[in-house]
Amino acid sequence: MSGASTALPPRPGPRPRVHIPVPHVSYPLQRFLATEAGGGLLLLIATVLALIWANLPGGGYEQFWHTQASVRIGDAGIDLDLRHWVNDLAMALFFLTVGLEISRELTVGELRRPRAVLVPVLGALGGLILPALIYVAFNPSPPALHGWGIPISTDTAFLVGILALFGPRCPDQLRLFLLTLAIADDIGAILVMAVFYSGGVSAPALVAVLGLTLVLLGLRWARVWQLQAYVVVGMLLWVAVFASGLHPTLAGVIVGLLVPATPVEPEQADRLRFYGRAVLERADAVRARLAAAAARATVPPNDRLQDALHPVSAFLVIPLFGLANAGVRLDAETLRRAVTSPVTIGIVVALLAGKTIGISLGAALALRTGWGALPGRVRYGHLIGGAVLAGIGFTISLFIADLAFHDPLLQAEAKIGVLVGSLLAAVLGSVALRCLGERLPLCTVDDDEEMPELPTGPWRDPSLGER
Repeated sequence: MSGASTALPPRPGPRPRVHIPVPHVSYPLQRFLATEAGGGLLLLIATVLALIWANLPGGGYEQFWHTQASVRIGDAGIDLDLRHWVNDLAMALFFLTVGLEISRELTVGELRRPRAVLVPVLGALGGLILPALIYVAFNPSPPALHGWGIPISTDTAFLVGILALFGPRCPDQLRLFLLTLAIADDIGAILVMAVFYSGGVSAPALVAVLGLTLVLLGLRWARVWQLQAYVVVGMLLWVAVFASGLHPTLAGVIVGLLVPATPVEPEQADRLRFYGRAVLERADAVRARLAAAAARATVPPNDRLQDALHPVSAFLVIPLFGLANAGVRLDAETLRRAVTSPVTIGIVVALLAGKTIGISLGAALALRTGWGALPGRVRYGHLIGGAVLAGIGFTISLFIADLAFHDPLLQAEAKIGVLVGSLLAAVLGSVALRCLGERLPLCTVDDDEEMPELPTGPWRDPSLGER
């Protein structure tokens, strides 16, 4: 019919009250950024609650999180306290989500174009190396030396959340640049954790880890699209990594990187039309099940798993992690010790100066050599403001603090350093980006640039790629 409407039907359910428009990036990335922003707000609330709870009289905070809980089948089982269940199992879902986003961006996203990605990647490299060197300069001898990995990471949830609340107008390209930087930063932090912050290795369990990784590679090579296979192997891999002595969150990273993110072949859409018509002709349970399976097969496994897990990670796992780890007793003695502690001072300086200077120098190297280019209207001023904001090292910094130190006093000093450094980075970065956003607006086109010609023919969603 020539007069028929080609518009899609509205989404199920009522319209949301809040909409975060990100018009210049793909829809999956829009969804990722919006979820991260909401998760950052919940993380902030959980952090405040943890600090209040930890400073209530009676010591109930530590007592609760040291409660033992076990899972046993016969004589075999895993016995951990509640904090380690959060840090070892729940955080594996967070790192699985990070791995999925890294894999998607490397396959079909911003990280697939070397010139566009080189500036944030070299910036992230500088933001990993210089903070570690600054910390070591303040803490050259053990046991404090072992915390050199604490200030190297940027918290993606807080970074995106703060940028959404206090960043410049039209921050889409800046948001994308900082997300790419944070993803490259996460890769480096994950490698540091796997190599330097794991315990003794069990050879038989490590063989099992390698074997299960090969199984995941086989599933990927065979183009298995059902998520159940990856979930089952991933659960077995977590147990094997836990038994091996490596940190269990590494299992989440491995699964996330190996779940396929490549676009599905167009033939799947034709099968969906066939099974959809079959349901319209005669609806029954079998035809409905086949139509649902055909619909799932049109979406890459990476996207489907991230769609299911990312809200759980952002809205449950990360706030729960903040509640379990951010509680530090801030009595007079602890604060007095932290003010003069090389651990606390080293972390604060590393997060502020190390991240800002390291990211700026790394990005400047890529720009001055012509190896890379800043996206859109992003300027040096935005880059420096974003580098200050990248000093928010909350989640993985607290995570590494627990792995690096077994002494509760050193842990408390490190966590105070992370909290203070992250707070200062959030405030100073927000002010810098707000001021620079007004002086260097991201919404305008340069005077010496010609406006691009409008495309001819029917409009197509650019995020869908060529068909």
